[in-house]
Amino acid sequence: MSNKLVRETGLLGALVIGLGSILGTGAYVSIGLSADIAGDNLVFAILIAAITALMNGLSSAQLAAAHPVSGGTYEYGYRFLSPLSGRVAGCLFVAAKSASAATAALAVAWYISLTFNISAQVVEYIAVSLLLMFTVLVLSGIRRTNWLNALLVLISLLGLLTFIGIGLTSNAISRTDTADSSSLSLFHAAALTFVAFTGYGRIATMGEEIREPRQNIPRAVIITLAVISTIYIAVGYTILHLGGIKSFEQSKFIIATLISNHNWSRLVVIGGVIAMSGVVLNLVLGVSRVILAMARRGDLPAKLANVSSDSKSAPAATWMTFAIMSAIALLGGIESAWTLSAFTVLLYYGITNIAALNVPLSDRFIPKWVSVFGLLSCFGLIALATLSYVIW
Repeated sequence: MSNKLVRETGLLGALVIGLGSILGTGAYVSIGLSADIAGDNLVFAILIAAITALMNGLSSAQLAAAHPVSGGTYEYGYRFLSPLSGRVAGCLFVAAKSASAATAALAVAWYISLTFNISAQVVEYIAVSLLLMFTVLVLSGIRRTNWLNALLVLISLLGLLTFIGIGLTSNAISRTDTADSSSLSLFHAAALTFVAFTGYGRIATMGEEIREPRQNIPRAVIITLAVISTIYIAVGYTILHLGGIKSFEQSKFIIATLISNHNWSRLVVIGGVIAMSGVVLNLVLGVSRVILAMARRGDLPAKLANVSSDSKSAPAATWMTFAIMSAIALLGGIESAWTLSAFTVLLYYGITNIAALNVPLSDRFIPKWVSVFGLLSCFGLIALATLSYVIW
């Protein structure tokens, strides 16, 4: 039986994967955290994160087009750098994206517990149940997952557009508590927001399943980032228009909290829950593909490299993904899990940019300065965010 996956995802499917991987955490967790840290500079933090994401996204697209296999920077590190670089990148990806998935699952579980008056002590177990449900969906095959993912994206967009419409047509509210607006806080917020843009990485990690990867992967990355940047900036501006956020711990679903007295607020809440669910779905899929690639090279047990009889899913790798995400959900809180994801994903994309600099000239379609800028922005955000985190 072949261990190769079938190429059955086109440009539209790749776009849906990218959008579905980004929307939930960006609008409901990352921007909420960033608003608390950056204060009135929230939109600038989003812009910095967007520019950083664009540079890193182009480097990812370059690598995925030159070497279109599942595994993302794990495979690129092996191909263009060294085996050690590949192993480090693989571990960073699994840690970062598993933490993101755990964050999204915990956020949905928190809202479910609040809505149905369930004890907060069982939030972690609700999160694990959600992870289990989406693991089963991923195992049903990529095609069925794409149909569900498209529905999740449409409903998520509807919720966000409703929030923006309600917020911008409401009376502006002056902030009475101004967060630290220093440069360090700005970059700290940008680092946390950057994670919310990195759903484009799921497109690259599934390079083996995307048709015409040299054309479709770069297009999907650029279009996805353009759409998401527009949405995030609009959401950030709306949050500031409504007076900002006092405390992340009091507003895990920041959008729903800010318009809780409006008749349409429930639609926004539903959109948020569905957006988070879409994030979990895509992260289970993306992380499992990296584990699959690591098992193929012998960096993980060989049994994790097995795929289903129809070559449309990787059961062993997917169940391992579920186990890792569940462990993080059971041990960590929303804020700590997201912070872990931010720092590890910036390190991961640092390796991505170094690998992109080594792509042969004959295979290049982006100038090297793009990857240099991406590399410097990753390590710069890590340094400045670390300093701000210590002070903050």
